[in-house]
Amino acid sequence: MRDFSDDHRWLSINTATVRQQRGEDWPLLQILDACAARGIRAISPWRDQVQAAGLAAVSRAVKAHGLELSGYCRGGMFTYSDAAGRQAARDDNLRALDEACELNAACLVLVVGGLPGALGGKPAHKDIADARRQVADGIAELLDDARQRNMKLAIEPLHPMYAADRACINTIEQALDVCDAVDPVQSGAIGVAVDVYHVWWDPKLRSQIERAGGKRLHAFHVCDWLLPTTDLLNDRGMMGDGVIDIAQIRGWVEAQGFAGYSEVEIFSTGNWWQRDGGEVLDTCIERHRRCV
Repeated sequence: MRDFSDDHRWLSINTATVRQQRGEDWPLLQILDACAARGIRAISPWRDQVQAAGLAAVSRAVKAHGLELSGYCRGGMFTYSDAAGRQAARDDNLRALDEACELNAACLVLVVGGLPGALGGKPAHKDIADARRQVADGIAELLDDARQRNMKLAIEPLHPMYAADRACINTIEQALDVCDAVDPVQSGAIGVAVDVYHVWWDPKLRSQIERAGGKRLHAFHVCDWLLPTTDLLNDRGMMGDGVIDIAQIRGWVEAQGFAGYSEVEIFSTGNWWQRDGGEVLDTCIERHRRCV
């Protein structure tokens, strides 16, 4: 297991972590400047932030700073209630792939979607099995496009509390079942993003990380689960402030040959998004050395 105590070479900042500075949007290009000034080598930007800054401008800044992308957030949302919805999802995922390629991301992270319409508060039905079928079909189709672009896909299982609206794939086991179905030869073109916030509770976590092996572990995301958690979406904790044994999970991942970045992804409307962005980045560096 790598020793992170003396440097932060393998720290990546998911830019959602600092999308707000004291409650106000922090522009992505300024985030990149601040990361580079602190010797942070990698980022994982969100598409809305890239769109606001302009893809070409972000691409230039990434190259100028010598930054790498540990991933790109996000593709997915495959479920639909009609043909127009299906086509809209496909078109959006193709755009996400092209953006990921322009930014030379290590992978396109997939948050797969839940019941059609549920994210907007009006689910079209209650058939989660059908939603999962649509997800598997959508991923299979997108994988062909990803292979043509030489871009890896990483399915990110979300905690079961998001099964209805954001992701009907909720465990590493479910994600790997989809990988087996669409890529039975284990080519490495598709794998998983292990986000400790979503999967730390799973009694099968270690065995499923071992099942994934080096070829299918594409991304590793860290933060912490607070007690109490006051908001299930936007009250993630800084590493070391909660109950997740992050170092143990990293050990399991690295035992399979994963040697990439630990990507800090924190949504925190009531705490970290209310602080100075530089303070948040400095804390990420310190906690990455001590708690990851």
